[in-house]
Amino acid sequence: MTWWESVVLGLVQGLTEFLPVSSSAHLRIVGQLLPHGSDPGAAFTAVTQIGTEAAVLIYFRRDIARIARAWWHAVSGRDGTTWRERLGAHDADARLAWWIALGTVPIVVLGLLFEEQIVGPFRNLYVVAGMLALFAVFLGLADRIGAKRRTLDRLTWKHAVLFGFAQAMALVPGVSRSGGTITAGLLMGYTREAAARYSFLLAIPAVLGSGFQQLFTSLDEFGTAGTPSLALTALATLVAFGVGYLVIIGFLKVVSSYSYMPFVVYRLVLAAVVVVLLLAGVLEPFAGADA
Repeated sequence: MTWWESVVLGLVQGLTEFLPVSSSAHLRIVGQLLPHGSDPGAAFTAVTQIGTEAAVLIYFRRDIARIARAWWHAVSGRDGTTWRERLGAHDADARLAWWIALGTVPIVVLGLLFEEQIVGPFRNLYVVAGMLALFAVFLGLADRIGAKRRTLDRLTWKHAVLFGFAQAMALVPGVSRSGGTITAGLLMGYTREAAARYSFLLAIPAVLGSGFQQLFTSLDEFGTAGTPSLALTALATLVAFGVGYLVIIGFLKVVSSYSYMPFVVYRLVLAAVVVVLLLAGVLEPFAGADA
């Protein structure tokens, strides 16, 4: 992989991480279409997501600080000493912190259980295309039939668990982390903006945990045969951070006023294009990485 290919993949990561189109699918597809012609790999994907999550931390820094402060007040007993009060009975922000923690459990458990499939069979481009199309349909239906009245202060522990399982489906490239959680949120009656904001916040512990875990466990492998170098991965991560921050700003403005239908159409078209390229031999279902 060359430096400019790393920049391209960073751009792709930053542009697609927060949109309901699956950044991992795009990295998987674009990686094979670049001159080096290979899948950049699950580790590269996970590490570059650290960049986009850093953008989330900066953009939502005031929200995160407020939520963390409310959680500490509740858990330390300042809002009351009963277990309900410590769980945020009197403060929606304190409850939100607990629900983010609870919603993170499914992706951690399923990520560990299906680790071999995540780095192997799930990255088959036929699987990716199928997930792009299937979850495009789900997103379109959710956007059409969802009540869009519920706000985040009405989030419950049951909904937090459902959001968590929806996020965990993104372990399969093509599903989309934001797409899965937004779809679940719309089906549960949340507004488009509430579902999008919660999907960003819910992703923070899961994505950062996965990214740093991949970074430290794969540190000796970066730059060896079959993987991009650590320097190129860092470059892509930095680019993803800058582009991702701009995308957050634009996306939250768009979803407040417009439907998700353009993303539904895009996913269906991309799925069809991938299948055509696979059948034509331009893409291969699997392609090993090349440093």
